[in-house]
Amino acid sequence: MKYAYYPGCSLESTAKEYDDSVREVFRILGVELEELEDWVCCGASSAHSSNYMLSHALPGRDLAIAEKTGLDVMAPCPACFLRLKATRHDVLHDDGLRQELERILGLEYSAKHDVKNILDVLYLDVGIENIRDKVTKPLKGLKLVSYYGCYLVRPPEVVCFDDPENPQSMDEILSVLGVDIRDWAGKVDCCGGSLSLSRKDIAINLVEGIVKVAREVEAEGIVTACPLCQANLDTRQEAEPLPIFYLTELIGLAMGSPKAGSWFGKHIASPLKLLGSYALM
Repeated sequence: MKYAYYPGCSLESTAKEYDDSVREVFRILGVELEELEDWVCCGASSAHSSNYMLSHALPGRDLAIAEKTGLDVMAPCPACFLRLKATRHDVLHDDGLRQELERILGLEYSAKHDVKNILDVLYLDVGIENIRDKVTKPLKGLKLVSYYGCYLVRPPEVVCFDDPENPQSMDEILSVLGVDIRDWAGKVDCCGGSLSLSRKDIAINLVEGIVKVAREVEAEGIVTACPLCQANLDTRQEAEPLPIFYLTELIGLAMGSPKAGSWFGKHIASPLKLLGSYALM
């Protein structure tokens, strides 16, 4: 099993622990990731909010490069995933767009290969049982909620993955790790990540609402697969913040990766005390 890997800007900078944990987990699972050569920013969110053709040209260039590898693309960042997926979707439904992109880019692109998010690959391609087979240190006792955010399952006509209102894929993955998953009403609520700098007040209100709902079900932490959501939730909480985990960090921990300690040390709201209370660190 092999994918063209598009890390995106966040995983090369503020979410380096996400990138490292993704690569480590896929190594353990025997899945090969071939990072795209000379990839560029996908344009989220500045390009798609300001210039229609630029919003397709940036991800279109990455997709055209990926198509030469003959592989499906895997993008761990949901914002990157949606920009790439939306361009492929629109090209498949608009040949005029395809022709214009090829003219602008000087590259051929026929949208032959799919674009997948990390949950899609783990849940459908790798499979729950294969993940379960690699677990050596079950995360028993941890009470967590799965947070999908805006982009992983919406818009459904483009993403075509899981239920847009009550997704279950991350919940099921965490369950096979031994996590006590709590059902809650905040799993697809917006955290305000795109407004975190321009309207901090709105972002804080949205984060407080999400954390409040998580606490109501007695969750001890929140799990996400989005670097923007993780950063926003990790930095915008008030006193006694809940730890905000990346999904792949917990998978790697449950699979006994010696690298796990280095990932958790990069968080603002440290999860080390919580993990230590269950003898997981």
